[in-house]
Amino acid sequence: MGRYFGVALLLPVSTFVGYAIGYLLDRAFGTGFLKIIFLILGTVAGFLELIRQLGRDSRNGRP
Repeated sequence: MGRYFGVALLLPVSTFVGYAIGYLLDRAFGTGFLKIIFLILGTVAGFLELIRQLGRDSRNGRP
């Protein structure tokens, strides 16, 4: 059950972390576009890890 709780939190947390990194970089460099780029990168990273985890579970015979 703990594994699936982690999977459920994976996408929102990775999206938030990507946005936070972009926001901090925007403040440091005085730009306004890095938070959007890192938001997209965080979302993509979350989806990739979600797909990897589900692939591992299906190969191991878990539902």
